[in-house]
Amino acid sequence: MLFNLDMIKARYSQVPARVTAARKALNRPLTLAEKILYSHLIDGGESKVYARGKDFAEFNPDRVAMQDATAQMALLQFTTAGKAKVALPSSVHCDHLITAKDGKEADLPHALDENKEVYGFLSSVAAKYGIDYWKPGAGIIHQVVLENYAFPGGMMIGTDSHTVNAGGLGMVAIGVGGADAVDAMVGLPWELKYPKLIGIHLTGKLSGFASAKDIILKVAGILTVKGGTNAIIEYFGEGARSLSATGKATIANMGAEVGATCSTFAYDDSMERYLRATGRELVAEEANKIKEHLKADPEVEADPSKYFDRVVEIDLSTLKPYYNGPFSPDRAYAVSNMQESLQEFSSTDKVSAALIGSCTNSSYEDLSQATFLIKQALDKGLSPKIPLIINPGSEQVYYTAERDGFIDLFKQFGATIMTNACGPCIGMWARLGAEKKEKNSIVHSFNRNFAKRADGNPNTHAFVASPLMAVVAALSGSLLFDPEKDFLTNDKGEQVKLTPPAKEELPPNGFAVKDPGYVAPAEDGSKIQIAIDPSSKRLQLLKPFAAWDGKDIQGANLLIKAKGKCTTDHISMAGPWLKFRGHLENISNNMLIGAVNAFNGQTNQVKGNDGRFYEVPALARKYRDDGTGSIVVGDENYGEGSSREHAAMEPRFLGVKAVIVKSFARIHETNLKKQGMLALTFAIPADYEKIQEGDFFDITGLTRFAPGSHFTLVIHHADGTKDTADLCQTYNAQQWEWFKAGSALNKIRSIK
Repeated sequence: MLFNLDMIKARYSQVPARVTAARKALNRPLTLAEKILYSHLIDGGESKVYARGKDFAEFNPDRVAMQDATAQMALLQFTTAGKAKVALPSSVHCDHLITAKDGKEADLPHALDENKEVYGFLSSVAAKYGIDYWKPGAGIIHQVVLENYAFPGGMMIGTDSHTVNAGGLGMVAIGVGGADAVDAMVGLPWELKYPKLIGIHLTGKLSGFASAKDIILKVAGILTVKGGTNAIIEYFGEGARSLSATGKATIANMGAEVGATCSTFAYDDSMERYLRATGRELVAEEANKIKEHLKADPEVEADPSKYFDRVVEIDLSTLKPYYNGPFSPDRAYAVSNMQESLQEFSSTDKVSAALIGSCTNSSYEDLSQATFLIKQALDKGLSPKIPLIINPGSEQVYYTAERDGFIDLFKQFGATIMTNACGPCIGMWARLGAEKKEKNSIVHSFNRNFAKRADGNPNTHAFVASPLMAVVAALSGSLLFDPEKDFLTNDKGEQVKLTPPAKEELPPNGFAVKDPGYVAPAEDGSKIQIAIDPSSKRLQLLKPFAAWDGKDIQGANLLIKAKGKCTTDHISMAGPWLKFRGHLENISNNMLIGAVNAFNGQTNQVKGNDGRFYEVPALARKYRDDGTGSIVVGDENYGEGSSREHAAMEPRFLGVKAVIVKSFARIHETNLKKQGMLALTFAIPADYEKIQEGDFFDITGLTRFAPGSHFTLVIHHADGTKDTADLCQTYNAQQWEWFKAGSALNKIRSIK
């Protein structure tokens, strides 16, 4: 479908002059990322020079995308901003609230009934305020965006960390919290720390069972989960140009797993083919007019180390399939080295389930690759040893795949076809037997594999792989099976070998769809009423957070000292909790229940100042209601993972005064700032060790704030002794105004 062509034309008309101005300001050739960033800076910004990783810059994005779990809170905030309509193209996609259990035919009607109240709210807000609405079953947000909205050289923000998927079509697409989305939707500039640049030079060409997914799995092993923080990853080289658009999107998608602001690729023939195949010939024609501005200048590829902060070289011709995991997406092992991988966590090589889907790998190309291997297996007398579950990425993908015989073949293989939705990738998987908490291994084509994420079982060891390797796992039942060299035994007792599939990036007969699931907003939404039942358990009107009292913090109790990995899944779990994403009071009952207490190694058991043990949310409420408030202490890369702002709003709601950590993930740090909280880091990371059970704190220096200033943490121990720690902060003047006002939204309201 073709959307917003006039907006795209207007943007493209500005690009040549903006790029020329940026070259003049920087006095050198430009990377693609720089061209897109400078094309979207607010007026006047194109002539400035920004220090990478230090300065903040303000942008005018082209559009906003929201999925249903995060859209609830974002739109609850937007409806209080006093606007009649969104200021830029925006969309809502209903993909997160559908539980995968029995298959599409049963699960979708159940979701429509179970989530009727939420879907009614989202659809009515969308209709009223000029927002595109995609119904439940229409597909996963990022696949739908790629098929309909993404365009080369554009900038979009989205309330999901995997918004970065649109980098596969040459966008700068960035995951944000709902408050950031509200800024853009009300017409304010959107602020971002000007990113560093990482260049990844791809040479050679994929072969054998290696796929685009294996590129990003290898990159994750190189960069780690925080190596891309505050950086844009730009892929270039002949290897990059050899990839399909959906393969590029897979790579861009999992850039979120290395903490990258986003990833992007230069506009090329594969992107043009994809645009034309998805009904956007006119966008391709417009992009072709400014093609030289939709890729890096030639000097960049010729000598990348002069223009990027870091350059990584990967030869695709040597790349092998990977299984990354368990428990962290950067734990990268080629399939040939899986014996070593299994040892650290005593993982079993026996696979209990294989899953294909998620926003990372649910395109037509992904299903085509799986189909080729499945057909080959059936022809050779092979059958699956374990269940195979498939979530197509969109109704267009499903309808086309069904027409081309894929769905029948999957069913013949015994696979279960789930709804076009996120499902197991985000914990919406009603997996039979998961409650037994038995140790097992699964293989999936998703993006994350944190403990409990897929099925709620802490003993499920999840390994991230390509759709091809998920099928291989289904056929072999073992993580040790290497399709490049090993044989399988068929129904006749014969030893047979799998052969790699042919590459088919687009449907030979074109895409088709009967009802894509799109609902246009009302032409006049002024008469549409938005009503929320005060007794609702799913939705709750927001009350403004209190403004800062102008004083230093005194006597705040330690809530929890979190040890090790503390992702947004640990801070605000998804899965069954998704149903409360529009109700701040109820969703706050899951705050930090997955975080590991450094003092006892347990989750959701923390010691209060009265010597008793509490669940984390209960103790936070106690301290809030006592008037003392509390402080959370965390480890490295705190808040890694999702863009969910609930992980910031819940602590704010429950009286947490500050979150003090060794280091933050980008989106979570911003979300905390947006909600009027103190997001602080230890100047000396080892000072984390000074924190003891039973401590309470003062934070001084707030009244003398200046950008770059330090605060002091006074640590009062239970035995009466004291320690101090130097605290760093990254607030600029505008962000400090958010803190003073109580939240960014409070500040917006005050200047209406």
